[in-house]
Amino acid sequence: MTPFLWRAAARALVCVCLLALLGHLTAAKAWDRGDVDVFATLPAGATGPEGLTVGPDGKVYVTTFGFNAQGAQAGPGKLYVFNDDGTLLRQLNVAGSTSHLLGLAFHPNTHVLLVIDFGASQVLNVDPHTGSASVFMTIPSPSGAGLNALAFDSSGNVYVSDSFQGVIWKTGASGGLATAWVADPLLLPNGIPPFGANGLAFNRAGNALFVANTANDSIVTIPVTGGTPGTPKALVYSINGADGIVLDRSDNIWVAANQSDEIVVIDPTGKVIAKLGDFDGIKNDGTPRGLFFPASPDFSKDGKSLFVTNLALDLRLAGGPQTLQSQWADQVKRYTVSRIKARIPNFKGNDN
Repeated sequence: MTPFLWRAAARALVCVCLLALLGHLTAAKAWDRGDVDVFATLPAGATGPEGLTVGPDGKVYVTTFGFNAQGAQAGPGKLYVFNDDGTLLRQLNVAGSTSHLLGLAFHPNTHVLLVIDFGASQVLNVDPHTGSASVFMTIPSPSGAGLNALAFDSSGNVYVSDSFQGVIWKTGASGGLATAWVADPLLLPNGIPPFGANGLAFNRAGNALFVANTANDSIVTIPVTGGTPGTPKALVYSINGADGIVLDRSDNIWVAANQSDEIVVIDPTGKVIAKLGDFDGIKNDGTPRGLFFPASPDFSKDGKSLFVTNLALDLRLAGGPQTLQSQWADQVKRYTVSRIKARIPNFKGNDN
């Protein structure tokens, strides 16, 4: 072979290698473990943030679960309101509540702020400016219940997951005594952490309600016809600690995986299309780096960002077993809310 042909062959080989490498990097981008920013740090003395919602005003509303590295703290529950740049605007005591607040959301029709008081097994109507509160929803048998997350259908009916009893409760737009809309073994907790039905959201058509089961690492689909639920079915398993969920405009499901410290994105068929974020230890000031026991996600008003609470919970302090996160959680002194870009990186999914 002439020197010219040798050089040509070498250049061709380099090009092939570069193309293969670029293809590998393109595929790997969907598993994007970086780019987790601190959106906000809660004030000193705050407990771990769990619930989060973005209001109609674009502000970020966060409730705390009442546990820090020392264990359960006394009430009342706290509501923190942040501007869209992470500036703390208000810190409110939720009147008459326990310290253990979970999911919260603004009603799409009435625009009232509903907050789940997990410790009292009820849903509160909370003034987001003063913290004054009244009871919005109760359930017939509060003993043993674990109310966790909220969702709304197109008619304004309110749905609340019950993590301990495997029930989805339902009430009308004005609240009151809820009825059991669905009760199913797929919604019961059979693993760790000991929370069954958790985050929930309807698809855009309103003909399916997706429910995360934290203990079972699953997403469950409940088909809906004319407001009537069908038989729940498991859509997908192996999302480690599937917690809060939110759906995008394409009905992709963004899941906070609280035991693997990541956001897992699956399409409506259950196929994973992205994994975002990770935990990278504790800073010297006692705040987590990256995602740490992520609990509740929601999109910014412009849809460009995803906000996520970092609960940073040592399950042993809540009566559970030690997990991989427990000893790290004991080092946390200040709690954070993270922000990541709400985009799904390019991912071919095939070698060709």
